[in-house]
Amino acid sequence: MQVIIPLAGKGTRLRPHTHLVPKPMLKVAGRPVMDYVMDRLEGLDVSELIFITGHLKEQVEAYARARYRYPSRFIEQKVQDGTAGAVNLARPFVKEPVLIIFVDTVFEADLTLINRTRADGIIWAKEVEDYQRFGVVVTDADGYMTKIVEKPSTPISKLANIGLYYIKDTAALWAGIDHTLAAPANKGEYYLTDAFQHMIEHGRKILTAEVGGWYDCGKLDTLLESNEILLKTGGARRREFPGVTIHDPVYIEDGVVIESSEIGPNVTLEAGTRVRNSRIEHAMVGQGCVIADSAVHHSLLGNRVQLKGVKGAMTLGDDCEVVGG
Repeated sequence: MQVIIPLAGKGTRLRPHTHLVPKPMLKVAGRPVMDYVMDRLEGLDVSELIFITGHLKEQVEAYARARYRYPSRFIEQKVQDGTAGAVNLARPFVKEPVLIIFVDTVFEADLTLINRTRADGIIWAKEVEDYQRFGVVVTDADGYMTKIVEKPSTPISKLANIGLYYIKDTAALWAGIDHTLAAPANKGEYYLTDAFQHMIEHGRKILTAEVGGWYDCGKLDTLLESNEILLKTGGARRREFPGVTIHDPVYIEDGVVIESSEIGPNVTLEAGTRVRNSRIEHAMVGQGCVIADSAVHHSLLGNRVQLKGVKGAMTLGDDCEVVGG
């Protein structure tokens, strides 16, 4: 089985303040999102990873080749026309069934279901209450997908599509993508889910499987929530500093210096960051930041951010400097 990992496509999402960091290396609870994904591949017969990248292809390639044991291929998507277009770039190299993973989420699922299914494919989903925010999967009585509805106004289904798919019948997948790319773009994009709908309408069976956990790391309003959940479920790493109060859970990397401050709960501090005389809670702080005389909460800070005398919630990109009055 080959694994397609689309990192490009107009419909994929990145944190605005990490535009110089490829999505696989974005850290949540102290670990790159891609590392969580690779954990889930254990027990599967993976022959190759196929990364569909954007303009940060070189960084993605260097990271993956150094980090992962699987043979890997890297293809740049130069035209951001959507997820169907992104996956279609892998077509000349696909010789086996494929697992397609969009890595802006961390999930908990036993993917060895792939080894047991007789279906033409599998789509993983998670039941949610705020179903109107997502594309939802509608199933028949046997659990097979009948359609995907994007952001439904009525509760036709609460099974949110999480961006994780297995396709055994790749010929049907390519036929579905051909059909999708030949049709008018849907709001300016060509969606991979439209190709799946084509497969269903032409007699293919796609089983719906529910994941145990799903943590969205691709949107600003869910990233802090996902970070909190992962810290509480084993991702925490506490360190002690003289004169510093720590409220668990936190993740503090080596090389962080903290003085006369209060940290946590739900805070990650990356290497090289220095905090002095400050209060930080519900925040993700990048590498090499300097925070002094500040009170920060519900914030996302990029690398090398400098804060002095600042209070409140904020989202800041790399190399920003904010000085309070």
